[in-house]
Amino acid sequence: MAVKNPMTSDFLHSAYCGESMAHMRYLIWGEVADNEGLPNVARLFRAISYAEQVHATNHFREIGGKTADTTVTAGGVFGSNKTADNLQGAINGELHEVEQMYPVYLNAAEFQNEAGAKRSFNFALEAEKIHAKLFQKALDAVKSGKDIELKSIYICPVCGHTILNEPPEKCPVCGTSKTSYVKF
Repeated sequence: MAVKNPMTSDFLHSAYCGESMAHMRYLIWGEVADNEGLPNVARLFRAISYAEQVHATNHFREIGGKTADTTVTAGGVFGSNKTADNLQGAINGELHEVEQMYPVYLNAAEFQNEAGAKRSFNFALEAEKIHAKLFQKALDAVKSGKDIELKSIYICPVCGHTILNEPPEKCPVCGTSKTSYVKF
């Protein structure tokens, strides 16, 4: 399903690139957390990395195979620092998406009547709100000299909805069944 409007197409390309970079950045930062003896922070990074892959895949599908040069506006940092620094970088990136990027992209998709792009942007926006809070919880733990306390992390494979401990019967964002959630 290729989008019709160039602006929404540009936004999908940029979001795809940003989500792809977040996916890889979080995998790398998970390794750093493992090396610092923070296995639960590492698991959180890996779980949210999977959610970012879900978002990138959704955006890619909506692009519909059209290629374009694009500027990536996702507010992600580069490098691999200490876990506390990486968590702050993750928070900053997620908040950029929640407060700046996805609201604009979503409004453009709505205005241009691009239903698929609207759905894809909304899925990502709702998940990123949760990611920012989880990364903040992890950062608070690390700053106090501890690993974050986690049982299980569940990710919806359709929209990236992220929840701790137990998935809901149906995803509150996209309606996917509890049995489809991926456990970390």
